[in-house]
Amino acid sequence: MNVAPNSYSRTRKRLMAAAASLAIAGAIGFGAVATGTAPVLADAVRVEAPQVPSFADVVERVSPAVVSVRVKSKIEPAADDGSDQSDDPDAFGNLPDNPQLRRFFREFRGFGDQGPNGMRRFGPRGHNNGQPRPVAQGSGFFISDDGYLVTNNHVVEEGSSFTVVTNDGKELDAKLIGTDPRTDLAVLKVDGGDKFTYVDFADDSKVRVGDWVVAVGNPFGLGGTVTAGIVSARGRDIGAGPYDDFIQIDASVNRGNSGGPTFNLNGQVVGINTAIFSPSGGSVGIAFDIPASTAKQVVQDLMKSGAVQRGWLGVEIQPVNSDIAESLGLKSDKGALVSSAQDDGPGKKAGITAGDVITQVDGKDVASPKELARLIGAYQPGKSVDVTVWRDGKNQTVKVDLGKLPSSDKQASADEPAPTPKADTLADLGLTVTKSDNGKGLVVTDIDPDSDAADRGIQPGDVITSVNSTEVNGTGDVDKAMADAVKSGRKAVLMQITRDDNNRFVALPVNKG
Repeated sequence: MNVAPNSYSRTRKRLMAAAASLAIAGAIGFGAVATGTAPVLADAVRVEAPQVPSFADVVERVSPAVVSVRVKSKIEPAADDGSDQSDDPDAFGNLPDNPQLRRFFREFRGFGDQGPNGMRRFGPRGHNNGQPRPVAQGSGFFISDDGYLVTNNHVVEEGSSFTVVTNDGKELDAKLIGTDPRTDLAVLKVDGGDKFTYVDFADDSKVRVGDWVVAVGNPFGLGGTVTAGIVSARGRDIGAGPYDDFIQIDASVNRGNSGGPTFNLNGQVVGINTAIFSPSGGSVGIAFDIPASTAKQVVQDLMKSGAVQRGWLGVEIQPVNSDIAESLGLKSDKGALVSSAQDDGPGKKAGITAGDVITQVDGKDVASPKELARLIGAYQPGKSVDVTVWRDGKNQTVKVDLGKLPSSDKQASADEPAPTPKADTLADLGLTVTKSDNGKGLVVTDIDPDSDAADRGIQPGDVITSVNSTEVNGTGDVDKAMADAVKSGRKAVLMQITRDDNNRFVALPVNKG
C-alpha cells in the first residue's frame, strides 16, 4: 500500500514530539529522586492551649513519703456453712440469696461500714480460720526521716502486725507507737536503717475554700494513686466525735485512701483522709480530712508518750439557740450552755453550775459546744484556765484547774418509773405535771401535742427541775418565774429538764395572749 508523503511526515512529527515529552518527564522525576526533595504536605493539627496548673512537680516530690499500710490480725473463723450473720438484706437490694455472692459484694462495696447520713470510714474486715492475714489496707505518710509515719486509727485498730509498702515497692515491718480514737489518728514506726523522705504539716488556718489540693494514697490496694480537687468547705461536723472540725474536699477518695495525706501545692499536708459521704461506698466527690493543726498536736503527743492527754472540765453542755439566748438575756446565740456539772469534775469544784453559759476560755470566744470541747481538749491536765460564764444577766470569770479526761464517757443510768401523785396543769405551757417522789421538781405526765413544749421535744416522764435558774418544787414556782420574765421584758423562760439522769435546757415562750 502506498502512503502519501505528506501524511507520513505528519505522523513522524507527532511520534517524535511524544518521545520528547516522555524524556522531559523522566528527567524531572529522576531529578526529584536524586536531589532528595518530596512533595509538600499540609502540617498536622496542633493547638496552642492555654497553660493550666500541673500537679506533676508536687506529686514527684511528695510521693516517696506516702506509703501503703497493710494490717494483719488474728480473727475468728467464718461460720462453717458459709453464712454471714452481719448481712443486711436492705443493703443488697435484689441480689440472689447466695452467701458467697453477698460476702463478695460486702468486701468490695464496703457494706456494713456506713455510719449516720451515709458517712463511711472503711475499717478492717475478713475471715480466715484464726490465721494472721491482711484484714485492712490503708495509707500513711512519713513525718520524720527516721521512720515515724501517720495513718488512721480505724486502719490499725484491729491489727496485730503491720507492714509498710513504700513508693518504690519495699516492704518494711512497722510497730504501733500509739493511737487516738477520738481524732481517728495513729502513729507507726519503721526501723529501716535508711533516711526516709518525709513531709511536713501545713498551717491549715491559711487554707481557703477553693484552694487546689492533691490526695495521694492506696485506693483498693492499687498502690500510689493521685487525685486532685479543691477544698469544698471547712469546719464540717459529721457526727464522728466531740472534736469534729473536718476539711471537706472533692478529690476522689475511696477504700484504702484512709490515713493518706492531702497536700497543698507547696507539698505540705493540709489534712488526712478519714471519711467520705457515700450512699454506695464509692467516691461521690465528698471527702473529709482531719485538719493538719489537729493532727500535728495529736501526733506530737503520740510520738512522745504513746497517748494523748487532754484537759477535762467535767460539765455536760448543749448549744445555745435563739430562744435560750432570749430567755437568758444574751445578745447572741453563741456559747455553750451547762446542762449539768459532774460531782467529781473540776468545773463544779470551781463553782460552775447548771444554767451557766460558757462564753470564753482564757479570753478565746466560745461559739459552740464543739468549740468548747476543742479548746479544753487542747490544754494539758492540771492547766489553770479562766472560764467566763454568763450568769444572772452578767459575765463572771471562774478559774478552773483542769482535770484529766476520763478514758470513757459517763454512761446513762437505767430508766426509772414515773411517779403518780395528783396531777396539776401548766395551762399556758400545755403541760400536765405532778410533784416528784423526792419533792424536787415536777414530773411531766401529759403534754398538749400542739404546744410549744411538744415542738421543743419535752416528753412525758421529763422532770422540770428549775425555771430561769430558780428551783421548782410546785406549779407556783413556774408561774412566778414566768411572771418575772414578763416583767423583765423577756419573751421566753429557760426550763431545766432532767431525762434519764441527763440534764438539758429548753426555752419556752411566755405571755402569748
